[in-house]
Amino acid sequence: METALALMSFALVMSITPGPANFLLLASGANFGLVRTLPLLFGVSFGFLFMVFLVGIGLGHVLEQYPVVHTTLRFACGAYVLWLAYQIGRSRSLGGDGEPMTNPIGFINAALLQWVNPKAWTVALIVNVSYAFPGALVPSLLKMILLFAIVNIPSIGVWALSGSALRRHLRSGKRLAVFNLGMASMLVLSTIPMLFTT
Repeated sequence: METALALMSFALVMSITPGPANFLLLASGANFGLVRTLPLLFGVSFGFLFMVFLVGIGLGHVLEQYPVVHTTLRFACGAYVLWLAYQIGRSRSLGGDGEPMTNPIGFINAALLQWVNPKAWTVALIVNVSYAFPGALVPSLLKMILLFAIVNIPSIGVWALSGSALRRHLRSGKRLAVFNLGMASMLVLSTIPMLFTT
């Protein structure tokens, strides 16, 4: 029970704090509403939790043995997030036709975002080192993933819900354009530490 509570506390802190995925959820909630943002939300969570499982069964050793893989992921993440920031920054309507950002990010792209997110890799490694039991690896991994999901999905959902709550306020004038430019800037700023830390 103590281990479970410690894991859930760690999951809460890691899930609810600002980062590229959460800024995307906020922006998507504001532009497309909560329901249309759900594939992004579940994709972000699934991509990370599947990563935790694969790291637990041996993928983490690949990153330790081949640091170039980590470096490649870091810069791939940077490029992808910059492209997403550009798309968000150009959007000027609430998911309207004829705008650059006419569709929310889907499940697959959201899951792939986590796979090029160095923060997600780092958290996945920490979770496995700190909370997995080598004597019962797969059962402990599955329990960890379940507990993390119980905390992670509602925590990141707060960001999507917050964005959705802003929709009515952002309909007036150029508020949405300013909001999207702000979100694009936050995405870029949240990526800089990942690119330049080892």
